[in-house]
Amino acid sequence: MIDLTTLADLTPGICSVTLRSHGIDEVVRISSHAGLAGIEWGTDVHVSDAESAAHAKEATEAAGLTVLSLGSYYRCGAFGDFDRVLNLASALGAPRIRVWAGELGSAGASQEHWDAVVKDTQRIADHAAARGVAIAFEYHGNTLTDSPATTLELLTRVNHPNVGTYWQPAVGLSDQQALESLHEVLPHVVGVHCFSWGPVAERFPLRNRKLLWQTVTDVLRGNGKDLDIMLEFVEDDLPDNVINDASFLHTITLGED
Repeated sequence: MIDLTTLADLTPGICSVTLRSHGIDEVVRISSHAGLAGIEWGTDVHVSDAESAAHAKEATEAAGLTVLSLGSYYRCGAFGDFDRVLNLASALGAPRIRVWAGELGSAGASQEHWDAVVKDTQRIADHAAARGVAIAFEYHGNTLTDSPATTLELLTRVNHPNVGTYWQPAVGLSDQQALESLHEVLPHVVGVHCFSWGPVAERFPLRNRKLLWQTVTDVLRGNGKDLDIMLEFVEDDLPDNVINDASFLHTITLGED
């Protein structure tokens, strides 16, 4: 018998990049209409300065939604101006910043590149912790977090309590392979990006990988750690498909489908 008191709460949300062609107010309106609980605001289009960050914060909260994180495109290892990113996160009211683990896939990365990513991550993690903001790696190809093994190696080397990782199913993996990758990094996962892509990145309704996402959410709920699960891409980038995918996301986060 499952002990329901130990099940984690999964917050259904969305990444603003899903609706890249829409303005801040429209992203909030669509997300609210879809019944989602929060938004990860990206720095690619929507949040680029203090004014847009404040706008996104105000609009999100006015709709009764939560700012889940700042989706930055900061590349660890570049030793760039992370204070600017932190200031955006503060203006947005984001509890977490998504960053990228370098700019090379693990297979082609030199030891010098690894060292730079580790050192820079430790640096920004210290700065973020001082301001009450967490750091999470994007789990993605062409970075050092392009596999479970290298993600774990990087997290071990960084060895910082303020650093975790997101997870998403790598393009081209079978359901079983994707689940195996989740189980390997699960202790460090602080958020999930969800979508349904084919083997060459064709976009489908989330329900097309129903068994995968049912199992993923069962694993996450059973892990006992509350976290956000965010729609990242939908078929044809259409708002109607955000609503359709959000409906399915709601049912699986509650274990109802």
